[in-house]
Amino acid sequence: MAELRIAVVGGGIGGLAAAAFLARAGLACTVYEQAAALGEVGAGLVASPNLVRLLRRLGVLPEFLARAVAIDVGWEFRRWADGGVLSAENLAEACERLYGERTYTVHRADLLSVVQAAVPPAAIRLGAKCVGVEAADDGAVLSFADGTTTTADVVIGADGVHSTVRGALLGPSPATFSGLCAFRALVPAADAPAFALRNAHTLWLGPDHHLVHYPISAGKLVNIVAFAPAGEDVVESWSATASHAQFAAEFEGWDPRLRELIAAAGTPGRWALLDRAPLARWSHGPVTLLGDAAHPMFPFFAQGAAQAVEDAAALAVCLATDATDPARALRRYESARRERTARLQTVSHERAHLNHLPDGPGQQARDAALSGQDPLAANAWIYGHDAELVP
Repeated sequence: MAELRIAVVGGGIGGLAAAAFLARAGLACTVYEQAAALGEVGAGLVASPNLVRLLRRLGVLPEFLARAVAIDVGWEFRRWADGGVLSAENLAEACERLYGERTYTVHRADLLSVVQAAVPPAAIRLGAKCVGVEAADDGAVLSFADGTTTTADVVIGADGVHSTVRGALLGPSPATFSGLCAFRALVPAADAPAFALRNAHTLWLGPDHHLVHYPISAGKLVNIVAFAPAGEDVVESWSATASHAQFAAEFEGWDPRLRELIAAAGTPGRWALLDRAPLARWSHGPVTLLGDAAHPMFPFFAQGAAQAVEDAAALAVCLATDATDPARALRRYESARRERTARLQTVSHERAHLNHLPDGPGQQARDAALSGQDPLAANAWIYGHDAELVP
């Protein structure tokens, strides 16, 4: 098993999780990351029980808990104009009882660092930009920007939404402009209003917009992510920014407390949300995809990172139990993962419309429905899933 040559393209959360789970299964791999140093752009994310139980199995939960925030109140939906609470869930009491783990929030860079701790340092090659992948008789050949090549028995494309591996495997996969953009910003806890410092995952819903906030980095920061009409801006990049005035203008007239939180934020990131339909397949021979390279999804169910780590866990199981036939193992992996991730892509897409209803009968019906829902129990298919129980 240790002689199987496995190449992971991309050193983000999904790529490092693949390396960590492969190492746990006794399989060596090499992670090829184009950057000169490992790091995550962006800001916070929600770590739901289906992700946390996998971190526990990697043996990195103590490090994670030192950096994360345990969420006591989740899905706290508030009305845009006055902050009236439409619905809230007591996660402190119910989450662990239902799913065996709590829900946390964490900075993306902290999660990356935690997962990296489970990867052998020698497995990571930095400054290695993959520019092409070609199937060969003895596996696949990877080409790099510096002119070098390497051959692998298995290639795992974990190189994100603009994946080079996906392009080589499936050809161009154009995205559809969603009409929405996302703002992201961080607020130091010392500058944040008191209501934003609670261990709560809060969503403010309003016409054509919604805004989410929660503490991260062991409570030292408050993460903000907000969604608004994008106008003519179709840049899809974690590094794109907007002015503070642009961000504040999108929420003019909202509850003064929320505008106080926005005023305390640093320079916001801003990028367009581009839509991609689920892929009919994402493996061919010795090459497969993982995470956003396979199934990019809107962030409205907060499952992007969790699904990448689930992919990694399932892929390691498949390769470890069928190392003599990697192509068959990859087909099994795809079969185990494709329906679930496609369903999450679909429900995440549908949520955008519901969150952005204008005031009126539709909004009133949504608000009434929220007050009678139990999202923690209703989403058992997400949070109770064990990715290592591969059919």
